[in-house]
Amino acid sequence: MSNILSCQALHKTYHGLEVAVLNGIDLSIKAGEQLAIVGASGSGKSTLLHLLGGLDTPSSGEVRILDQNLATMSDAKKGALRNQSLGFVYQFHHLLPEFTALENVAMPLLIRRMEREQALTIAAQTLTKVGLQHRLEHTPSELSGGERQRAAVARALVTQPQCILADEPTGNLDRNTAHAVFDLLIAMNQSQNVSLVVVTHDLELAAKMQRQYKLVDGRLQPL
Repeated sequence: MSNILSCQALHKTYHGLEVAVLNGIDLSIKAGEQLAIVGASGSGKSTLLHLLGGLDTPSSGEVRILDQNLATMSDAKKGALRNQSLGFVYQFHHLLPEFTALENVAMPLLIRRMEREQALTIAAQTLTKVGLQHRLEHTPSELSGGERQRAAVARALVTQPQCILADEPTGNLDRNTAHAVFDLLIAMNQSQNVSLVVVTHDLELAAKMQRQYKLVDGRLQPL
């Protein structure tokens, strides 16, 4: 089975500070796999996720999405590949406050220039999958914290990506809501065979995943 996402000999150093954050990461994620990455605050977990998603550039090494080397691509081609293949969920939902949940979730499809009515229909179906069918016309300020994060998960899923990258997706939620959102991500992974890579500081949540790694001194260690 080919890799959905992989990296080899990945290094990241912040010049000026000359701080080496990642020191030779090798990782591969196949279709439908679940992977958790834990580590102390400032250990480079988010940096690694941003590199895997093509949102940042490594100092050396390579990242491949669907076996395509990001280093050989233009910014436009990288952006198109991200939009087609990856979904992102962050600690803070990053929903646009002036738009409804429905419009927020439709946004990645509209960026693809999909016809508006079709995009809204698919967005409504995806919001239903995450249990928000009764909140389609609500703006983010009218949603609870858990509902906002569910809408963010729906936005990540609406393009039918092959991999979701989640950066502390439950870090801003209370315990019960955090477990509910985490379980939702795993359910979507299992029902849609979408790969799931989650960065979290929560060992209890990480233990629910098939594979767990700890980032220490810029290197991944199996838990």
